[in-house]
Amino acid sequence: MSLLPYQLELLSPARDAAIGIEAINHGADAVYIGGPAFGARAGAGNDLRELEHLIAHAHRFHSRIFITLNTILRDDELEAARQMAWDVYHAGADALIIQDMGLLELDLPPIQLHASTQTDIRTPEKARFLQDAGLSQIVLARELTVQQIAAIRAATDPARCALEFFIHGALCVAYSGQCNISHAHTGRSANRGDCSQACRLPYQVVDDAGRFVAHDKHVLSMKDNNQSDNLRALVDAGVRSFKIEGRYKDMAYVKNITAHYRQLLDEIVEERQFSEQPLARASSGQTRFTFTPDPLQNFNREFTDYFVKGRKDDIGAFDTPKNPGQAIAWVSKLGPDFVELEVSDPNTVLHNGDGLCYYDLQKELVGLAINRAERVSARSSTQWRVFPKDPMAGFKDLRKGTEVNRNRDMDWVRTLEKKSSDRRIGLWAQWAQTPNGFALTLTDDDGFVGQAQVVQAHQPASDASKTEASLREQLGRFGNTIFSLHDISISQTQPWFVPASVLNALRRDAVAALEAARAQGLPRLPRAQPVEPPAPYPEDSLSYLANVFNHKARDFYAKHGVRVIDAAYESHEEEGEVSLMVTKHCVRFSLSLCPKQAKGVIGVKGTIKAEPLHLINGKEKLTLRFDCKPCEMHVMGKIKRSVLQQQQKTLQEQPLRFYRTRPTLAQDAVTTPST
Repeated sequence: MSLLPYQLELLSPARDAAIGIEAINHGADAVYIGGPAFGARAGAGNDLRELEHLIAHAHRFHSRIFITLNTILRDDELEAARQMAWDVYHAGADALIIQDMGLLELDLPPIQLHASTQTDIRTPEKARFLQDAGLSQIVLARELTVQQIAAIRAATDPARCALEFFIHGALCVAYSGQCNISHAHTGRSANRGDCSQACRLPYQVVDDAGRFVAHDKHVLSMKDNNQSDNLRALVDAGVRSFKIEGRYKDMAYVKNITAHYRQLLDEIVEERQFSEQPLARASSGQTRFTFTPDPLQNFNREFTDYFVKGRKDDIGAFDTPKNPGQAIAWVSKLGPDFVELEVSDPNTVLHNGDGLCYYDLQKELVGLAINRAERVSARSSTQWRVFPKDPMAGFKDLRKGTEVNRNRDMDWVRTLEKKSSDRRIGLWAQWAQTPNGFALTLTDDDGFVGQAQVVQAHQPASDASKTEASLREQLGRFGNTIFSLHDISISQTQPWFVPASVLNALRRDAVAALEAARAQGLPRLPRAQPVEPPAPYPEDSLSYLANVFNHKARDFYAKHGVRVIDAAYESHEEEGEVSLMVTKHCVRFSLSLCPKQAKGVIGVKGTIKAEPLHLINGKEKLTLRFDCKPCEMHVMGKIKRSVLQQQQKTLQEQPLRFYRTRPTLAQDAVTTPST
């Protein structure tokens, strides 16, 4: 498996290799990044040469690089995906994150496989199946509670399969892999890395009688995930890989959020180092930062811990999908080309280029970028005059008393643009006299050893005290390496004079030997073998929601006992109204219209029913149906005729039809699909 049961892994995202390198420098134990193709972020592919550069840097710290190959694939794409898997394996990648089970039926390299969150892992049965099918790490659904995670851990083997969980970043409102709205409306498939994000749009919410329930609200838009306060509970529940969302995010986000969780996880490791079950970080070194990490400084839609501690009524970012920032001031005066602000904290400093915003009377967020900021007077530390980049006439409903937020702090931005971390592996140095010269031995925190020797005449030093001080100073210069010195021990019969050039060369050679030993001592992660005979899938039928989009995937599920297999929604076999999204989020609950909320309320009990609601955005209309037993919501709709037409040619060239009814006994005897 990828992780030992006592190791905690901080897993950071990277849009490109440069960001991945900074994720490692800021403390990531592993980085996930798109390969040349087939990643669930269509615009985040990376060249193999850049990946090799990132992998080499990560492996110096024994950090790992996971490549996302987590889209569903057409039959004609399988060979290219197989070839890409071999390419990234030869580049040194440590694991593939996959969604399409058809890949398991191909001749893949012996690279470790992880189950993407797109595989929709919500139950112990599904988790155990994926473990038995040969997946070494599984990314759990974001909607799970601590108790549900613990149940999955109890049903799986921590020595065979590690549990991974998202702890920060944007939240997809659907169970991952269970949303087809984008494809139905635009032909852009979220399962193929091209989501149009219909969940971030504003909707009119109406009931069956046409009465308005909510007006222009982003009722499918979630706040951002933040599990900072729940890490210990997640560790206790069995999570070992802590994943940050954000393969489209910028460098500053990855630096800041990686540093934030690095500090929090290090605190947990330190707290438990002498407990009955001590923990350790999954890679080498300690990281120091030139800034204080603060998740509030990056783009966010405000934060929620989602369902980890149970259902809550404040998980939505219904007013705006934008970044509202942090409240810092009130408008005290408006001028022809300026706004005067009274900041709430006298230590607040405004900068040229800062981004401010406020809510207008319709609760829409209005941005105000500062062109120039200056104090009103030297006597006041709380009064500021800002000159916006845009004309004053464009700022709707801006008036005296309006609360103003800051959602971009240029001082913070500039700090993160510079070198902002230093990651080092501690070592001990031993200087020793040899019969014909000297030897330097370096032993790092992980026990790896590098040694170098030099033939050098033993020349007595003229000043013994100064010579030893100079020796320690020259040998202790590890500033341009990834190492830092704990201590130097010196073993020689008397102080000898050794030229600085010899000492520097000896140190460089010993460091090179140590790095070589570390590289040789980093094993490739083993590929797990599936159990034999093949483990039965928890169900014997699969609907279009299982995202089976090629015949190899169909063969995989048939081999595991599934008898009824529908093709993925992208095959266009579902032309009528179906569930386009399955979600744990409930609009009725969030709008206080849930029948369970009304239980026991005098005068209300029995009057509220889970009847359908409708979402309207322009010409788009979706129906919300509520399944109260599992407490889930289905967003219903049908595929647009234009989408069917624009992809008709592709589907004619690559037809895809599986069993849509239970096979007869005669069909059971063969493995080829019916058409």
